[in-house]
Amino acid sequence: MKILIINGPNLNLLGKRQPTIYGEVTFEYFLEQLKKDSTAIEYFQSNVEGEIINELQNTDADGIVLNAGGYTHTSVAIRDAVDAIHKPVVEVHISNIAGRESFRHDSLISPVSEGCIFGFGLLGYEMAIDYLIQKVQNELKD
Repeated sequence: MKILIINGPNLNLLGKRQPTIYGEVTFEYFLEQLKKDSTAIEYFQSNVEGEIINELQNTDADGIVLNAGGYTHTSVAIRDAVDAIHKPVVEVHISNIAGRESFRHDSLISPVSEGCIFGFGLLGYEMAIDYLIQKVQNELKD
């Protein structure tokens, strides 16, 4: 089983950018902790919309955890890619997007995602991975 985490723009700055919102831990450190689990986790980050779309379309992962960052609210193209790939995608946001600026309240990706987790910090990624593992295991049983 393989899970792909895709992070969008500015998430390469975790630990440095607005630590009161996003925390002080870098994603690289967090990813090392996640990879200690036996699940095969791959990671991709890009500030470029087209690169995120290419990764969504070309992955052989069984499930995807997607934090599209600011593209969540603006990218019809990423939304369409998620809809087209027919793989379970869980949308994750570190902050509570519903409690932030009004332009962050609407996600173009949520309607085509398997589920959405936001506001739990980096724990949201772990929650999404746990869900995807259970989903894929249940599908293999059927």
